Amino acid sequence: MAKGRELKGRIKSVENTRKITRTMEMVATSKMKRAQDRVVAARPYATALADVISSLYSPDLAERFPLLRQPAERRHVALIVLTSNRGLAGAFNANLIKEARSRLVELERGGAQVDVHVVGKKGLGYFKYVGRALASQRTDVGDRPSAATAAEIVDGLMADYAAGRLDGVYVTYSKFNSALSTPPTTQQVLPVTPPEAKAGAGTSDAGLQRNYLLYPDAETILSELLPSYVRNAIYRALVENEAGFQSAQRTAMKNATDNAGDILNVLRRTYNRARQAQITQEIAEIVGGASALQG
Repeated sequence: MAKGRELKGRIKSVENTRKITRTMEMVATSKMKRAQDRVVAARPYATALADVISSLYSPDLAERFPLLRQPAERRHVALIVLTSNRGLAGAFNANLIKEARSRLVELERGGAQVDVHVVGKKGLGYFKYVGRALASQRTDVGDRPSAATAAEIVDGLMADYAAGRLDGVYVTYSKFNSALSTPPTTQQVLPVTPPEAKAGAGTSDAGLQRNYLLYPDAETILSELLPSYVRNAIYRALVENEAGFQSAQRTAMKNATDNAGDILNVLRRTYNRARQAQITQEIAEIVGGASALQG
């Protein structure tokens, strides 16, 4: 019955593993819902900021604000790579790193020097493994990123861009479209290009499309809104990345739980067959012994 005992041990081990993965799936589901709520809550403010900046934007104002400066060429840029501190989320971090590598190659082929800023242990581990020097690194961003954390990440880069030491800032993160769609993406954070200005950059009346009462004036308002817009872009990237991670972990743990159930079914059938075979053998031995005594 050595094989039967071995199978019982494996069954017990898989059952324990399934309990763990099921618990992790439930925890990830709960965290995903909270993270998704933060994503939804952050979008109206971001939309309103973009709307106001687009309406105030005009080419003459753009020349006076460093964050609106459009460099003729990108000689020195920064790439912020957002990853998670934990694994067990399928290919979530691998896809983010692949996207970051593609963007790095693209920027460097264009002649730009790229400073890499990494958030998350998984990204930090990868870039250390490949020997890439990092401009900064953070592993203290938890599962509830705050606006203050976003400001800490990007304020120094804004100052460098305003001083002309950087010609662009990008962020690589997982865009949360839905629980089943979290594609890795790279977004340009600096220079700030208002959405409507992208479409009407060649016209003199690209902005001022709404009847805003401006106090004290458009320049003062833009000087306050532009840094807020950049910080909010990083904050949204953080919360969307966290929602994408929780979604990926939930999917991975659900698949692991389902696979453990399939393995248990196979092991139990195998154990029952082995047990039945042993019983049959014991009955045959008893019958054979009884026949021998009668003979």
